[in-house]
Amino acid sequence: MAKIELTRNLFIKNILKDRGPQVAVFIVMLVGYIFAIMAGLVGTPVGSHNFSIVFVWIAWWAILILVAIPFFGRGWCAVCPIPLPGEWLQRGAVLAPPDKKPKWLNLRVPKMFRNIWLQNISFLLLALFSSVLLTVPNITGIVLAAMLFAAIGLSTIFERRSFCRYLCPVGGFIGLYSQIAPLELRIKDKQVCANCEGKPYYNGSSAGYGCPWDVFPGELTKNTYCGLCMECIRTCPHDNIAVNIRPFSADLAKPSTRMDEAFKAFIMLGSAMIYAGVLLGPWGVLKDAAYHVGTSAWFVYAACFLGIIFILLPGVFSLCISRSEYLNDFKKRFASLATALIPLGFMFWVAFSLSFVLTNASYILASLSDPLGLGWNLFGTTTVIWQPMLTTFLAPAQTLALVGGLIWSARTAQKAAQEVKVSPIPVIVYSFVVTSLMVWLLL
Repeated sequence: MAKIELTRNLFIKNILKDRGPQVAVFIVMLVGYIFAIMAGLVGTPVGSHNFSIVFVWIAWWAILILVAIPFFGRGWCAVCPIPLPGEWLQRGAVLAPPDKKPKWLNLRVPKMFRNIWLQNISFLLLALFSSVLLTVPNITGIVLAAMLFAAIGLSTIFERRSFCRYLCPVGGFIGLYSQIAPLELRIKDKQVCANCEGKPYYNGSSAGYGCPWDVFPGELTKNTYCGLCMECIRTCPHDNIAVNIRPFSADLAKPSTRMDEAFKAFIMLGSAMIYAGVLLGPWGVLKDAAYHVGTSAWFVYAACFLGIIFILLPGVFSLCISRSEYLNDFKKRFASLATALIPLGFMFWVAFSLSFVLTNASYILASLSDPLGLGWNLFGTTTVIWQPMLTTFLAPAQTLALVGGLIWSARTAQKAAQEVKVSPIPVIVYSFVVTSLMVWLLL
């Protein structure tokens, strides 16, 4: 399939270049986000009837996993409200042309932090408290507020969207899996970028701001670190930026050699499996341990959680690929072959999310009428009775997702193995084993 350039269409290009519609969506999202914080802090403590739980962890999560990431990649980041207040404060403007004088400290993020290890850690911190986060509105409200204030604070110290680029736990998740999406932003001609004076698509101009994600478009080869903010389209003086439709998982054809990205794949793979066991499994002892934060049982659970992600899964993977002929430059081969786990891990999340969302989706209607649990009935849906949805569809859909993920992973393993000149069979066997375990956990 050849790439299709969407920005050849003048209507699409003008919409993307116009900051007004994007800001309008931003403001709606920001109002909703602030309301979710308020609902979590002052609304009913019953999670299944609180807007913050229902709309963040059921409605938004379903849209993110089942629609936004697989089809639009970083599309959520293009409208995410979290960086807005900090960015407006940093720039000193909402719609006005940028002021060349830096606002606040405008420091460069230290080189040692210019990776996704902090995102990996922040995601794990949320994951360890997930049983409480997904059921207790106060905790969700506190976490949402903390993310908003962290973004504001970092914007006053560091340049650009440092929170989004290096710390946001959701951003790291989306960045990893955006590589499978068919939507991309790329330059048209590298030579044009090389010869461009001033590099306004990175540094900004009177037409718009420099790249908030600290990405140089001329070197952009994958979706992981591009937030689709569209500022480069607005500032490029040569019309050399394009938004394209391309084949699914095109970015995975060239595997990464970065260990932070490799371990992100293991974190996502392991978290999906552990969530399936804790949130959907029949083991009451496991559920209690995950929920009762601070107890000895929880510390055992946390140790097992981290052990599975950082020791068991990567350790077994290392053994699978550690035949003598693979030992030269092992770190590079490990990171490259771990690319095969990206589509597998994403389909694990799809399979898990289908069960979690369809089981709880009926809460959305009731929460819509009474978002704070105060006895309102705004749309006449407060009395909707909870019941799982599409129960006959669930098991076949999950099976299809897991089998499809395994096939997708095997194909990606073949491409990655060709790049590092090894056999893909150990990675395919590893993927088969963990998929079989996920099938057992879900079905």
